[in-house]
Amino acid sequence: MERKKKYVPVIVRFEAEGKLRPLIIEFDESHKYPVDRVLDIRRAACESVGGVGDRYTCRIQGQKRYLWFEKGRWFVEEKA
Repeated sequence: MERKKKYVPVIVRFEAEGKLRPLIIEFDESHKYPVDRVLDIRRAACESVGGVGDRYTCRIQGQKRYLWFEKGRWFVEEKA
């Protein structure tokens, strides 16, 4: 299955320690997904669509999903 990079708005909380905590991913105007939990944060390459940044492994609606923070912008992998 082919995927492409989709930049998305994200509502984020800035923790006192300086960490970013994504709260809601706005995939489009009619699809906004609350992040139930951040499971992991690490610097990684996104091999399927390209790019390097902070990869947030999130639980969203009971499923594990990746959210990337690259050069000040958030993106997800979208099915092409």
